[in-house]
Amino acid sequence: MTFAYKREEGQNPFCGFTSFQHFRGEKLYSDIVVRPENRMTETENVECYPIPDDVPQNGREEGYYPDSTIAYIRILWKEFEPEQGVYNYDFIRQILEDARAHDQVVCFRLMAHSTRAQDDVPEWLKSLIPCPERPPMMRVKDSPTDPLFLKLFGRAVQELGDAFDSDPTFYYLDISLPGAWGEGHKLELFPDEDIQGLMDIYVEHFQHTQLIGQLARPEMLRYASRLHPAGWRGDGLGDPFHINDRYPPLIAELSDVWKVAPVSFEAYWWLGEWQRKGWDLDHIIEKTLEWHITAFNGKSIPVPFEWQEKVDAWVAKMGYHFMLESVEQTGRQVTLTVNNVGVAPLYHRLPLRLRLMGDAGTYMVDTPVDVTAWLPGQWTETVSLPDLPAGEYSLAVGLGADTDPLVYWCMDAPRDGRFYTVGKVTL
Repeated sequence: MTFAYKREEGQNPFCGFTSFQHFRGEKLYSDIVVRPENRMTETENVECYPIPDDVPQNGREEGYYPDSTIAYIRILWKEFEPEQGVYNYDFIRQILEDARAHDQVVCFRLMAHSTRAQDDVPEWLKSLIPCPERPPMMRVKDSPTDPLFLKLFGRAVQELGDAFDSDPTFYYLDISLPGAWGEGHKLELFPDEDIQGLMDIYVEHFQHTQLIGQLARPEMLRYASRLHPAGWRGDGLGDPFHINDRYPPLIAELSDVWKVAPVSFEAYWWLGEWQRKGWDLDHIIEKTLEWHITAFNGKSIPVPFEWQEKVDAWVAKMGYHFMLESVEQTGRQVTLTVNNVGVAPLYHRLPLRLRLMGDAGTYMVDTPVDVTAWLPGQWTETVSLPDLPAGEYSLAVGLGADTDPLVYWCMDAPRDGRFYTVGKVTL
């Protein structure tokens, strides 16, 4: 049998737009008009989870936002370690529980500090070392340069990994560096060996978690990837300078990373502001697909309604999108021709399963196929069927065990739960 492309019925896990400091289906922040006089600090109050109660959230009246299977949550070090050596595990557990309740996985960033005084490093750290304040009329603040800063922050990262690396809901970790928001501001003030020591902690204590890190320091990602594949995250998507000048030479240094680890982007401003600035949405989409985007943080700020069709088409290409083109039987073997019509692989090794239903009963077959090897393009897999009672069986294919997130296939075949009926076989 052969099948044609049909857009998935729902959003697949591990890819697409992320919700930001929110969970799936919750409110959207109200759109914000950027003004020069506010020194670009208009989102300071939503950079750290949980967000204040007084933040305007009328965004669903102003635009729309794609469905999200990833919750992007940024938390402060002081929330996780309010007293030195005392860790608030319950805070993280509640985030993971909320994500599961919304059928999401979580992308975390543990930030040493943000920019506002109330989003600073832990108070107990200030009694140990000098900790800079934000200079008047400046947007960002610096991190402490005392070696004890990275040593103690690294210890918190290690505790986070030891406690939560085995939780499948804790799926992505956005590597945090020194600087405001953990984004590497003035990273040159820190010895390379100290930053490498921090990267060692990430890769050693997050063995099961997908790692992504700032594109701005590709040498650190290459260092981390010696032990654990580390994807990259491009900050400031949308800005023409970033797309045309800043990104390309950095991406060239990490050109093959997407094959083994995810690529993520975060909006410069947000899509409503892109529209007001007249930025070219078609060009932005084209370049991100060329760079094998898996996930995009649109900051839970509404997308203009008039851009919905283009954005939905963008989401339909982000990450992996599998269609089964044909199924052929030869004796006790079935050959599946699969096409990944997305721009990246699936980085989570879900089992490819067959279901055979006939008069003799229903049988599940777990195949040895490694679906993470399905890069964009066509793949052929031949699977041996078990020795079952003779007869005719309805054949269905699906990805994942019962406890895994539901993966939709983009093909015109009937679906029953996670399985798609793709024909009959005779044994």
